[in-house]
Amino acid sequence: MTQINSDSRKYNIGVLTPPIETAGIIPLSNLMEILKSISNDLYLLTGAAGFNYFKNSNRINTYRINFSPGATTFTRIIKFMFFQINESRKIFGLSNKVEYWFFFFSAEFQLFPIIIARLCRKKVIIIVTGSSIKTLEFQDDYLRVGLKIICIFACLFAKKIIFYSKNLIKEYNFEMWNKKNLIAHEHFLDFTTFTVTTPYKDRPPLIGYIGRLSAEKGVQHFAQALPATLRNQQDLRVLIGGDGQLKDAIEASLQETGVANHVDLPGWISRDNLPKYLNQIRLLVLPSYTEGLPNIMLEAMACGTPVLATPVGAIPDVIRDGETGFIMRDNSPECIARSVLRALSDPNLHEVAERGRRFVEEEFTFEKTVKQWKEILELV
Repeated sequence: MTQINSDSRKYNIGVLTPPIETAGIIPLSNLMEILKSISNDLYLLTGAAGFNYFKNSNRINTYRINFSPGATTFTRIIKFMFFQINESRKIFGLSNKVEYWFFFFSAEFQLFPIIIARLCRKKVIIIVTGSSIKTLEFQDDYLRVGLKIICIFACLFAKKIIFYSKNLIKEYNFEMWNKKNLIAHEHFLDFTTFTVTTPYKDRPPLIGYIGRLSAEKGVQHFAQALPATLRNQQDLRVLIGGDGQLKDAIEASLQETGVANHVDLPGWISRDNLPKYLNQIRLLVLPSYTEGLPNIMLEAMACGTPVLATPVGAIPDVIRDGETGFIMRDNSPECIARSVLRALSDPNLHEVAERGRRFVEEEFTFEKTVKQWKEILELV
Protein backbone atom coordinates (compact mmCIF):
# COMPACT_ATOMS: atom_id res chain seq x y z
CA MET A 1 0.00 0.00 0.00
CA THR A 2 1.04 3.61 -0.57
CA GLN A 3 2.49 5.15 2.58
CA ILE A 4 1.64 8.62 3.85
CA ASN A 5 4.29 11.34 4.07
CA SER A 6 6.50 10.48 7.05
CA ASP A 7 6.65 14.16 8.06
CA SER A 8 2.94 14.25 8.89
CA ARG A 9 1.78 13.66 12.45
CA LYS A 10 1.47 10.05 13.57
CA TYR A 11 -0.88 8.75 16.27
CA ASN A 12 -0.97 5.93 18.83
CA ILE A 13 -4.23 4.14 18.01
CA GLY A 14 -6.23 1.26 19.46
CA VAL A 15 -9.08 -0.60 17.76
CA LEU A 16 -11.62 -2.75 19.58
CA THR A 17 -14.04 -5.16 17.94
CA PRO A 18 -16.01 -8.07 19.35
CA PRO A 19 -14.84 -11.48 18.08
CA ILE A 20 -15.51 -11.55 14.34
CA GLU A 21 -15.96 -14.27 11.75
CA THR A 22 -14.58 -14.52 8.21
CA ALA A 23 -17.09 -12.07 6.70
CA GLY A 24 -15.71 -9.29 8.91
CA ILE A 25 -12.05 -9.75 7.96
CA ILE A 26 -12.01 -7.53 4.86
CA PRO A 27 -13.55 -4.39 6.42
CA LEU A 28 -11.40 -4.75 9.54
CA SER A 29 -8.29 -5.43 7.42
CA ASN A 30 -9.01 -2.29 5.38
CA LEU A 31 -9.38 -0.19 8.53
CA MET A 32 -6.14 -1.53 9.96
CA GLU A 33 -4.24 -0.82 6.71
CA ILE A 34 -5.49 2.78 6.79
CA LEU A 35 -4.58 3.27 10.43
CA LYS A 36 -1.14 1.70 9.95
CA SER A 37 -0.36 4.51 7.52
CA ILE A 38 -1.17 7.24 10.04
CA SER A 39 -0.05 5.67 13.33
CA ASN A 40 3.15 5.15 15.26
CA ASP A 41 1.83 2.25 17.33
CA LEU A 42 -1.33 0.30 16.52
CA TYR A 43 -3.19 -2.01 18.90
CA LEU A 44 -6.07 -4.37 18.13
CA LEU A 45 -8.43 -6.13 20.55
CA THR A 46 -10.48 -8.77 18.75
CA GLY A 47 -11.27 -12.47 18.76
CA ALA A 48 -12.25 -15.57 16.78
CA ALA A 49 -11.25 -15.32 13.08
CA GLY A 50 -10.23 -11.71 13.64
CA PHE A 51 -7.53 -12.64 16.15
CA ASN A 52 -6.30 -15.57 14.06
CA TYR A 53 -5.95 -13.34 11.00
CA PHE A 54 -4.08 -10.48 12.69
CA LYS A 55 -2.07 -12.18 15.44
CA ASN A 56 1.10 -12.31 13.34
CA SER A 57 0.56 -9.04 11.46
CA ASN A 58 3.47 -6.66 11.09
CA ARG A 59 3.15 -3.48 13.20
CA ILE A 60 -0.18 -4.51 14.77
CA ASN A 61 -0.12 -5.48 18.46
CA THR A 62 -3.02 -7.93 18.63
CA TYR A 63 -4.77 -9.12 21.79
CA ARG A 64 -7.38 -11.87 21.99
CA ILE A 65 -10.82 -11.35 23.50
CA ASN A 66 -13.33 -14.20 23.82
CA PHE A 67 -17.10 -14.21 23.98
CA SER A 68 -19.74 -16.94 23.93
CA PRO A 69 -23.41 -15.87 23.99
CA GLY A 70 -25.76 -17.44 26.51
CA ALA A 71 -28.76 -19.62 25.69
CA THR A 72 -31.33 -17.46 27.52
CA THR A 73 -31.91 -13.72 27.78
CA PHE A 74 -30.62 -13.72 31.36
CA THR A 75 -27.41 -15.61 30.58
CA ARG A 76 -26.83 -13.47 27.46
CA ILE A 77 -27.00 -10.33 29.60
CA ILE A 78 -24.64 -11.74 32.27
CA LYS A 79 -22.09 -12.95 29.71
CA PHE A 80 -22.32 -9.68 27.80
CA MET A 81 -21.53 -7.73 31.00
CA PHE A 82 -18.55 -9.93 31.89
CA PHE A 83 -17.32 -9.68 28.30
CA GLN A 84 -17.36 -5.88 28.49
CA ILE A 85 -15.61 -5.93 31.85
CA ASN A 86 -12.85 -8.04 30.30
CA GLU A 87 -12.59 -5.60 27.37
CA SER A 88 -12.41 -2.70 29.82
CA ARG A 89 -9.53 -4.31 31.74
CA LYS A 90 -7.54 -4.64 28.51
CA ILE A 91 -8.21 -1.02 27.58
CA PHE A 92 -7.11 0.12 31.04
CA GLY A 93 -3.93 -1.96 30.69
CA LEU A 94 -3.09 -0.14 27.45
CA SER A 95 -3.89 3.33 28.80
CA ASN A 96 -0.26 4.46 28.70
CA LYS A 97 0.16 3.36 25.07
CA VAL A 98 -3.01 4.42 23.24
CA GLU A 99 -4.12 7.97 22.43
CA TYR A 100 -7.24 7.24 20.31
CA TRP A 101 -9.66 4.30 20.62
CA PHE A 102 -11.73 3.26 17.62
CA PHE A 103 -14.73 1.01 18.35
CA PHE A 104 -15.69 -1.06 15.29
CA PHE A 105 -18.51 -3.62 14.72
CA SER A 106 -21.33 -3.36 17.29
CA ALA A 107 -19.38 -0.32 18.52
CA GLU A 108 -22.43 1.51 19.81
CA PHE A 109 -23.05 -1.27 22.37
CA GLN A 110 -19.54 -1.28 23.91
CA LEU A 111 -20.53 0.97 26.81
CA PHE A 112 -18.20 -0.22 29.60
CA PRO A 113 -14.95 -0.10 27.58
CA ILE A 114 -15.98 3.26 26.11
CA ILE A 115 -16.47 4.69 29.61
CA ILE A 116 -13.12 3.28 30.78
CA ALA A 117 -11.37 4.75 27.74
CA ARG A 118 -12.86 8.18 28.49
CA LEU A 119 -11.95 7.92 32.19
CA CYS A 120 -8.38 7.27 31.03
CA ARG A 121 -8.71 10.54 29.05
CA LYS A 122 -8.56 8.87 25.66
CA LYS A 123 -10.36 10.08 22.54
CA VAL A 124 -13.16 7.65 21.67
CA ILE A 125 -14.47 7.24 18.13
CA ILE A 126 -17.43 4.97 17.37
CA ILE A 127 -17.76 3.58 13.83
CA VAL A 128 -21.37 2.65 13.09
CA THR A 129 -21.29 -0.07 10.44
CA GLY A 130 -25.06 -0.53 10.52
CA SER A 131 -25.76 -4.20 10.99
CA SER A 132 -25.81 -4.13 14.80
CA ILE A 133 -28.45 -1.39 14.84
CA LYS A 134 -30.78 -3.44 12.67
CA THR A 135 -30.40 -6.53 14.86
CA LEU A 136 -32.42 -4.70 17.52
CA GLU A 137 -35.53 -5.29 15.41
CA PHE A 138 -35.11 -9.05 15.91
CA GLN A 139 -34.48 -8.99 19.70
CA ASP A 140 -37.07 -9.59 22.39
CA ASP A 141 -38.60 -6.49 23.99
CA TYR A 142 -36.51 -6.38 27.19
CA LEU A 143 -33.22 -6.91 25.41
CA ARG A 144 -34.13 -4.38 22.70
CA VAL A 145 -34.91 -1.66 25.25
CA GLY A 146 -31.72 -2.42 27.18
CA LEU A 147 -29.52 -2.26 24.10
CA LYS A 148 -31.11 1.02 22.99
CA ILE A 149 -30.29 2.56 26.37
CA ILE A 150 -26.72 1.25 26.16
CA CYS A 151 -26.43 2.73 22.66
CA ILE A 152 -27.55 6.18 23.86
CA PHE A 153 -25.02 6.26 26.70
CA ALA A 154 -22.21 4.93 24.49
CA CYS A 155 -22.83 7.77 22.02
CA LEU A 156 -22.99 10.25 24.90
CA PHE A 157 -19.44 9.32 25.98
CA ALA A 158 -17.98 9.15 22.44
CA LYS A 159 -16.08 12.13 21.05
CA LYS A 160 -17.11 11.39 17.46
CA ILE A 161 -19.46 8.96 15.68
CA ILE A 162 -18.61 7.91 12.15
CA PHE A 163 -21.10 6.81 9.50
CA TYR A 164 -20.59 5.66 5.92
CA SER A 165 -23.25 8.07 4.67
CA LYS A 166 -25.56 10.89 5.76
CA ASN A 167 -28.39 8.57 4.74
CA LEU A 168 -27.47 6.23 7.58
CA ILE A 169 -27.64 8.97 10.20
CA LYS A 170 -31.30 9.47 9.34
CA GLU A 171 -32.05 5.78 8.79
CA TYR A 172 -30.69 4.86 12.24
CA ASN A 173 -32.19 7.91 14.04
CA PHE A 174 -28.86 9.42 15.08
CA GLU A 175 -29.77 13.04 14.29
CA MET A 176 -29.61 13.89 18.01
CA TRP A 177 -25.81 13.45 17.80
CA ASN A 178 -25.29 15.68 14.76
CA LYS A 179 -22.54 17.70 16.49
CA LYS A 180 -20.57 14.47 16.84
CA ASN A 181 -21.47 12.79 13.55
CA LEU A 182 -18.88 12.56 10.77
CA ILE A 183 -18.81 10.78 7.40
CA ALA A 184 -16.01 8.39 6.43
CA HIS A 185 -15.51 4.79 5.32
CA GLU A 186 -12.74 2.20 5.31
CA HIS A 187 -13.49 0.97 1.78
CA PHE A 188 -10.77 0.87 -0.86
CA LEU A 189 -10.03 -1.62 -3.63
CA ASP A 190 -7.03 -3.28 -5.19
CA PHE A 191 -7.69 -2.40 -8.82
CA THR A 192 -5.12 -4.89 -10.07
CA THR A 193 -7.28 -7.68 -8.59
CA PHE A 194 -10.74 -6.23 -9.11
CA THR A 195 -10.59 -5.23 -12.74
CA VAL A 196 -12.18 -6.09 -16.07
CA THR A 197 -10.79 -9.33 -17.48
CA THR A 198 -13.84 -10.28 -19.58
CA PRO A 199 -15.27 -7.44 -21.72
CA TYR A 200 -18.94 -6.87 -21.02
CA LYS A 201 -20.04 -7.80 -24.55
CA ASP A 202 -18.34 -11.21 -24.22
CA ARG A 203 -20.14 -12.25 -21.04
CA PRO A 204 -22.76 -15.00 -21.03
CA PRO A 205 -26.43 -14.22 -20.21
CA LEU A 206 -25.90 -14.55 -16.46
CA ILE A 207 -27.23 -12.52 -13.53
CA GLY A 208 -26.33 -13.11 -9.92
CA TYR A 209 -26.42 -12.49 -6.21
CA ILE A 210 -23.25 -12.92 -4.13
CA GLY A 211 -23.33 -12.50 -0.37
CA ARG A 212 -24.63 -13.89 2.87
CA LEU A 213 -27.77 -16.01 2.52
CA SER A 214 -29.71 -14.35 5.32
CA ALA A 215 -33.06 -12.60 5.64
CA GLU A 216 -31.79 -9.00 5.90
CA LYS A 217 -30.07 -9.41 2.52
CA GLY A 218 -33.39 -10.05 0.76
CA VAL A 219 -31.92 -12.99 -1.17
CA GLN A 220 -35.07 -15.04 -0.51
CA HIS A 221 -37.05 -12.47 -2.52
CA PHE A 222 -34.51 -12.67 -5.33
CA ALA A 223 -35.10 -16.42 -5.51
CA GLN A 224 -38.88 -15.87 -5.52
CA ALA A 225 -38.52 -13.36 -8.37
CA LEU A 226 -36.78 -15.83 -10.67
CA PRO A 227 -39.85 -17.56 -12.20
CA ALA A 228 -41.17 -14.23 -13.54
CA THR A 229 -37.68 -13.13 -14.59
CA LEU A 230 -36.90 -16.35 -16.46
CA ARG A 231 -40.31 -16.45 -18.11
CA ASN A 232 -39.27 -13.40 -20.13
CA GLN A 233 -35.57 -14.34 -20.50
CA GLN A 234 -35.51 -18.07 -21.16
CA ASP A 235 -31.80 -18.17 -22.08
CA LEU A 236 -30.82 -16.48 -18.81
CA ARG A 237 -28.86 -18.29 -16.13
CA VAL A 238 -28.61 -17.28 -12.49
CA LEU A 239 -25.84 -17.47 -9.91
CA ILE A 240 -26.58 -17.38 -6.17
CA GLY A 241 -23.23 -17.45 -4.41
CA GLY A 242 -22.84 -17.55 -0.65
CA ASP A 243 -23.76 -19.44 2.48
CA GLY A 244 -26.02 -18.80 5.45
CA GLN A 245 -29.10 -19.87 7.34
CA LEU A 246 -31.40 -19.52 4.31
CA LYS A 247 -29.43 -21.87 2.09
CA ASP A 248 -31.77 -24.86 2.46
CA ALA A 249 -34.91 -22.70 2.16
CA ILE A 250 -33.63 -21.11 -1.05
CA GLU A 251 -32.75 -24.47 -2.58
CA ALA A 252 -36.25 -25.73 -1.71
CA SER A 253 -37.86 -22.62 -3.20
CA LEU A 254 -35.96 -23.05 -6.46
CA GLN A 255 -37.10 -26.67 -6.71
CA GLU A 256 -40.74 -25.85 -5.88
CA THR A 257 -40.95 -23.11 -8.52
CA GLY A 258 -39.28 -25.22 -11.20
CA VAL A 259 -36.29 -22.95 -11.87
CA ALA A 260 -33.54 -24.95 -10.13
CA ASN A 261 -32.09 -26.06 -13.49
CA HIS A 262 -31.41 -22.42 -14.37
CA VAL A 263 -29.59 -21.60 -11.11
CA ASP A 264 -26.00 -22.32 -10.05
CA LEU A 265 -25.32 -22.52 -6.30
CA PRO A 266 -21.53 -22.65 -5.83
CA GLY A 267 -21.69 -21.97 -2.08
CA TRP A 268 -19.28 -19.56 -0.42
CA ILE A 269 -17.03 -17.85 -2.99
CA SER A 270 -13.50 -17.17 -1.80
CA ARG A 271 -12.00 -13.74 -2.26
CA ASP A 272 -9.41 -15.17 -4.65
CA ASN A 273 -12.18 -16.47 -6.94
CA LEU A 274 -14.49 -13.49 -6.61
CA PRO A 275 -13.10 -11.41 -9.53
CA LYS A 276 -13.50 -14.42 -11.85
CA TYR A 277 -17.19 -14.77 -10.96
CA LEU A 278 -17.84 -11.03 -11.18
CA ASN A 279 -16.33 -10.95 -14.66
CA GLN A 280 -18.91 -13.46 -15.86
CA ILE A 281 -22.00 -11.66 -14.54
CA ARG A 282 -24.01 -9.19 -16.62
CA LEU A 283 -25.96 -7.84 -13.61
CA LEU A 284 -25.40 -8.19 -9.87
CA VAL A 285 -28.59 -7.95 -7.80
CA LEU A 286 -28.48 -6.74 -4.16
CA PRO A 287 -32.06 -6.74 -2.80
CA SER A 288 -31.11 -5.89 0.81
CA TYR A 289 -33.34 -4.58 3.56
CA THR A 290 -30.32 -2.94 5.17
CA GLU A 291 -26.72 -2.20 4.22
CA GLY A 292 -23.84 -0.01 5.26
CA LEU A 293 -21.58 0.30 2.23
CA PRO A 294 -21.41 -3.19 0.67
CA ASN A 295 -17.97 -4.26 -0.54
CA ILE A 296 -19.47 -6.60 -3.12
CA MET A 297 -21.15 -3.65 -4.85
CA LEU A 298 -17.84 -1.79 -5.21
CA GLU A 299 -15.97 -4.93 -6.27
CA ALA A 300 -18.56 -5.71 -8.95
CA MET A 301 -18.44 -2.17 -10.32
CA ALA A 302 -14.64 -2.29 -10.46
CA CYS A 303 -14.97 -5.47 -12.55
CA GLY A 304 -17.26 -3.65 -14.99
CA THR A 305 -20.41 -5.35 -13.69
CA PRO A 306 -23.50 -3.14 -13.28
CA VAL A 307 -25.32 -3.41 -9.97
CA LEU A 308 -29.08 -3.35 -9.26
CA ALA A 309 -29.75 -2.57 -5.59
CA THR A 310 -32.27 -1.25 -3.12
CA PRO A 311 -31.73 2.38 -1.97
CA VAL A 312 -30.54 1.56 1.56
CA GLY A 313 -27.50 2.68 3.54
CA ALA A 314 -24.78 4.35 1.48
CA ILE A 315 -25.85 2.67 -1.77
CA PRO A 316 -27.51 5.82 -3.22
CA ASP A 317 -24.21 7.68 -2.70
CA VAL A 318 -22.61 5.31 -5.21
CA ILE A 319 -25.37 4.17 -7.56
CA ARG A 320 -27.26 6.78 -9.55
CA ASP A 321 -30.09 5.05 -11.38
CA GLY A 322 -29.35 4.61 -15.05
CA GLU A 323 -25.94 6.29 -14.72
CA THR A 324 -23.61 4.25 -12.50
CA GLY A 325 -26.02 1.38 -11.82
CA PHE A 326 -29.69 0.73 -11.15
CA ILE A 327 -31.94 1.32 -8.15
CA MET A 328 -35.11 -0.66 -7.44
CA ARG A 329 -37.86 0.84 -5.32
CA ASP A 330 -38.17 -2.14 -2.95
CA ASN A 331 -37.19 -5.78 -2.69
CA SER A 332 -40.53 -7.44 -3.32
CA PRO A 333 -40.24 -10.33 -5.82
CA GLU A 334 -42.43 -8.42 -8.29
CA CYS A 335 -40.26 -5.30 -8.12
CA ILE A 336 -37.05 -7.32 -8.41
CA ALA A 337 -38.32 -9.11 -11.53
CA ARG A 338 -39.40 -5.85 -13.19
CA SER A 339 -36.14 -4.11 -12.26
CA VAL A 340 -33.95 -6.93 -13.59
CA LEU A 341 -35.75 -6.83 -16.94
CA ARG A 342 -35.52 -3.03 -17.04
CA ALA A 343 -31.78 -3.10 -16.42
CA LEU A 344 -31.04 -5.90 -18.89
CA SER A 345 -33.07 -4.19 -21.62
CA ASP A 346 -31.35 -0.82 -21.14
CA PRO A 347 -29.72 -0.02 -24.53
CA ASN A 348 -26.85 1.75 -22.73
CA LEU A 349 -26.15 -1.04 -20.26
CA HIS A 350 -22.49 -1.37 -21.22
CA GLU A 351 -22.06 2.40 -20.77
CA VAL A 352 -23.64 2.19 -17.31
CA ALA A 353 -21.13 -0.52 -16.45
CA GLU A 354 -18.25 1.65 -17.68
CA ARG A 355 -19.40 4.73 -15.75
CA GLY A 356 -19.74 2.63 -12.60
CA ARG A 357 -16.22 1.27 -13.05
CA ARG A 358 -14.75 4.74 -13.49
CA PHE A 359 -16.64 6.02 -10.43
CA VAL A 360 -15.21 3.46 -8.01
CA GLU A 361 -11.72 3.79 -9.50
CA GLU A 362 -11.82 7.52 -8.77
CA GLU A 363 -13.55 7.47 -5.37
CA PHE A 364 -12.33 4.30 -3.61
CA THR A 365 -8.55 4.53 -3.76
CA PHE A 366 -6.34 3.85 -0.76
CA GLU A 367 -4.91 7.38 -0.87
CA LYS A 368 -8.33 9.04 -0.86
CA THR A 369 -9.58 6.88 2.00
CA VAL A 370 -6.50 7.57 4.15
CA LYS A 371 -6.96 11.30 3.58
CA GLN A 372 -10.52 11.03 4.98
CA TRP A 373 -9.26 9.39 8.17
CA LYS A 374 -6.44 11.86 8.69
CA GLU A 375 -9.05 14.62 8.55
CA ILE A 376 -11.21 12.74 11.04
CA LEU A 377 -8.36 12.48 13.58
CA GLU A 378 -7.59 16.18 13.21
CA LEU A 379 -11.21 16.97 14.15
CA VAL A 380 -11.33 14.81 17.29
